[in-house]
Amino acid sequence: MKTVSILFASLVLLAPTAHAAPALVEPDLRLPSNPAGKDQPPRVALTLDACSGATDMRILGTLIENRIPATIFVTARWLKRNGLVVEVMKAHPDLFEIEDHGAMHVPPIDIKVSVYGLAAAGSSAAVAAEVEGGAAAIKAHGLAAPRWFRGATAKYTHTSMSQIREMGYRIAGYSVNGDGGSLLGAAMAEKRIRNARDGDVIIAHINQPTHAAGAGVARGILDLKAKGYSFVRLNDIPDEMTVGATN
Repeated sequence: MKTVSILFASLVLLAPTAHAAPALVEPDLRLPSNPAGKDQPPRVALTLDACSGATDMRILGTLIENRIPATIFVTARWLKRNGLVVEVMKAHPDLFEIEDHGAMHVPPIDIKVSVYGLAAAGSSAAVAAEVEGGAAAIKAHGLAAPRWFRGATAKYTHTSMSQIREMGYRIAGYSVNGDGGSLLGAAMAEKRIRNARDGDVIIAHINQPTHAAGAGVARGILDLKAKGYSFVRLNDIPDEMTVGATN
């Protein structure tokens, strides 16, 4: 019996271990150097997620009043509840570029995992449904077909990123997290955005009007303007010139 026990223990030690789940990726994204030369003002891309819920008019009003362009990533859920705001954005095509944030704000991850308490899509078919559902809702509101996609949580697997690219979308990473998922205080959100550098892509949220962070986001945007920064939308930058993990 002792020999059998030793043999069994050896087999257990030699048995292959379960494969670890694929690592999640949170892609970076930055703007290229300004082709007009070093003497040009620093520039940033402001990207705002509209996940669900309402609209933070503190931010939207700041953008319109100060003629500051931004790329807005919307979900089908948010579009359903904010039709009047969509019409306001459509009235300012020089300011707002509307892009795909998914159908139901489900993380576009093709394995079964939870991120920040959100259950991921869990399969390639579910990832496709999330991406296509968001795009269909955008087009149903009379907006241009989206070219960029940013998923809920901004996390992916390498395989889901490849799938989304093959569907014809560029994946919108970022380099500055401006509001910590809209959970930061106003002062910290303002500081993060104010400290953005030339070429940064800023992410913040425009769907949480009751959160303190929104006031800081609005002030941070004005701080950058006062410092002489210029603002661009993602589609203002040629595909081959964007720097980061989306390439």
